[in-house]
Amino acid sequence: MQALFVNQLSTLDFSYLCPERGLVGETWLVDVTLWGELNAQGMVFDFGHVKKQIKASLDSLSDHRLLIPLGAPQTTVDQHHEQLTIRFRTNDGLITCSAPAQAMLLVDVPAITPRLLKPFLESALLEELPDNVARVDLRLYPQTIEGAYYHYSHGLKKHHGDCQRIAHGHRSMLQVFVDEQRDQALEALWADQWRDIYIATQEDLLETFTDDGIDYHRFGYTANQGEFEISLPCASCYLIATDSTVELLANHMATRLSEHQPGKTVRVVAFEGVNKGAIATFPEPASAAN
Repeated sequence: MQALFVNQLSTLDFSYLCPERGLVGETWLVDVTLWGELNAQGMVFDFGHVKKQIKASLDSLSDHRLLIPLGAPQTTVDQHHEQLTIRFRTNDGLITCSAPAQAMLLVDVPAITPRLLKPFLESALLEELPDNVARVDLRLYPQTIEGAYYHYSHGLKKHHGDCQRIAHGHRSMLQVFVDEQRDQALEALWADQWRDIYIATQEDLLETFTDDGIDYHRFGYTANQGEFEISLPCASCYLIATDSTVELLANHMATRLSEHQPGKTVRVVAFEGVNKGAIATFPEPASAAN
C-alpha cells in the first residue's frame, strides 16, 4: 500500500470530563496518514480533499464539543428528543450539563485520551473515504509549550457558530510583559489560577446552591443552536462581568495584573488554542485610545 500524510491538518478545541480534573478545556493538533491503493490519478487521495473533507469531518465530530466518556462509571446520560443531559461525578463534586446533542460527543471509552479517542475518529473518517483508502492513522497531541499555559472552558451565547456551545474549551499559552519585559512569574501565577477553570459571564449565572456540602454555580442561556445549561462546583468557576471572548479575557488579565503594577504598563498576549489569540495593554497606549 501507498501512504499519504498531512501533518497538523487540524486543531481540535474542545472540553472533556475527567474524574480527577473535572471539566477540562483542551486543544490537540491532528496529523493524518491515509493508506491505500493509487487511484486513476496516481493518488491515494487528493491533497486538496484531505485538507477540506477530512478536516471538515474532524471538526464536525469533535471540535467545539464536550466529549463524554460513556464507558466511565461516573457518567450518566439522559436524552429527550435532541437534548442531552449529562451527569458526571468528579472527585470535587457533580457536573451536570444539558445541551443540544450536536454540542456533545459521546464516546464509548472509559476516559478521553488521545490513545482512546484515536480509533473512534479513525473509524468514523474511514467510512467517508473512497474504497481505495484502506486505513486512516491519526496522531492527536497537544502543542509543545515552553512556559505558562492554562486549560479553560466557556461558552459564548452571542456567537453565531459553534463557540455558543456552553462547554467547549482550549489549552492556551500566556505571555505577560511589564514595561515590555517578560514576566514569567506572573504568567505562571495566572496560569495556575486558571488551571482547569470554567470561565463564565456573570449574567449567565442562574443560581448558586449547596448540595451534600458542596457549593455549586448553575449557568444557562438560549442561543441559536438551542437551550444550554451547566452546573459545576463553585471552586472550578471564575466569573467575569463581560463575555469570555479571548479579546475580553486578555483585557481582563491585563487590567487585573496592572492593579499590582502601579505606574507600569502591562501587556498580555493570551492565546486561544494554537497560533491565534488576542493582545491587551493596560493602560492603553495613547495612540490606541485616540
